[in-house]
Amino acid sequence: MTLKKECNIPAEKLALYDKLIATNPEIQRKGKTVPYTSYNGNMFTFFPNNGILAIRLPEKERENFIKKYKTKLMESYGAIMKEYVEVPDSLLEQTDELKKYLEISYNYVKLLKPKSTKKNNTKKKT
Repeated sequence: MTLKKECNIPAEKLALYDKLIATNPEIQRKGKTVPYTSYNGNMFTFFPNNGILAIRLPEKERENFIKKYKTKLMESYGAIMKEYVEVPDSLLEQTDELKKYLEISYNYVKLLKPKSTKKNNTKKKT
């Protein structure tokens, strides 16, 4: 018997995340247990169960974001995620201001090399 993992993020925060993503019709939220967005296999936002939204930004924007919002690089499972910043809850509530960073993030990952989507599939089709 396997237990299904559930998303532990408060509904209000998820609603704000969905509102943010809805500002760009090209972006689709994915993930059931850890909501995220990606383009060509490159993730650019994710919302882990610690309840802190992470957004991927290019270096200059990342430095400015950290200074402006007095935040830091995202830490997940004990590892610092060098390209991701933590989005303060107060900013998550300001969709109009945060959507600028969503666009910067989305445009940034569009420039990255696509990740391979090949899955290790050992079963043969019959």
